Amino acid sequence: MKTSLTGIKPTHLPHLGNYLGAIRPALSLVDQYRTLYFIADYHAVTTVRDANALRGYIRDVAATWLACGLDPERTLLYRQSDVPEVFELTWVLSCLLATGQLERGHAYKDALARGESPNAGIFNYPALMAADILLYDTDVVPIGKDQKQHLELTRDIAMRLNHVYGEGTLVVPEALISDAPLVPGTDGEKMSKSKGNGIPLFESPRKLRKVIMGIKTTSESLEDPKTAEGSTVYALYSLVAPDRAPEMKQKLAAGGYGWGHAKEDLFQAIEAEVGPKREEYLSIRADEEQLDAILHSGADKARQIAHATIQRVRGAVGID
Repeated sequence: MKTSLTGIKPTHLPHLGNYLGAIRPALSLVDQYRTLYFIADYHAVTTVRDANALRGYIRDVAATWLACGLDPERTLLYRQSDVPEVFELTWVLSCLLATGQLERGHAYKDALARGESPNAGIFNYPALMAADILLYDTDVVPIGKDQKQHLELTRDIAMRLNHVYGEGTLVVPEALISDAPLVPGTDGEKMSKSKGNGIPLFESPRKLRKVIMGIKTTSESLEDPKTAEGSTVYALYSLVAPDRAPEMKQKLAAGGYGWGHAKEDLFQAIEAEVGPKREEYLSIRADEEQLDAILHSGADKARQIAHATIQRVRGAVGID
């Protein structure tokens, strides 16, 4: 069975966009691939400066994925930092990368465009990301269309190392282009923590309802017909309750059904989807000792794969 790997950056509390756009699609791969999911805590250090917040985010993310259906008996869930071999491979890959390749990295270029002075971690981010993937003999990496650059660099450096030191030293991964949806936030733009437009995943029903009622809509009167297409409320409802979306579309077009009604229906649909998961999340998150034990167990298994890869690389480059 081929191996699929997904990285999760712990920089905020998960929101509905994370669930619909990343978690739910990624967990659907379990029956087709040997799946690995890692919490990219060292990647988070490039931006998160609060140690206690990072510790919390790591456990928040782990508990979220477990509550949403990740089975640690069928897949590996581990912290990036629990597998130190990733840094050894990062160094070897860095010695084969041109600085020009790193200068073209999205995060680095975006930081420069904003007038910032990016740290070296952001500059070297693609090298660590490549090591994250190549360390585990990954065959496929689920990515969105906007993430192709990172995987192309990973493929390039794997092929270069194989060319210089011997074919088969590293597995060259393929992209698994995800059809995961673009999830709109409360303002209609892509849901993002940095934009402040997220819908919390596991907040109380009262807070969840308040956020949903704050979604921006047009200002037609109750009696007027309304256009579903292009509205944030309808777009989210289509993702959460696709079977019932045509009914909402018809109600909006007929008139006598206001955006307040649509928002209430959206709230009920989201609550039906995430309510049971919220209870599971709160239970898992409260038992930090058990949560850490799951992550350590996953790391032990991941290190077995990582150790074999590093031994091959060491032998190939002459450091055995």
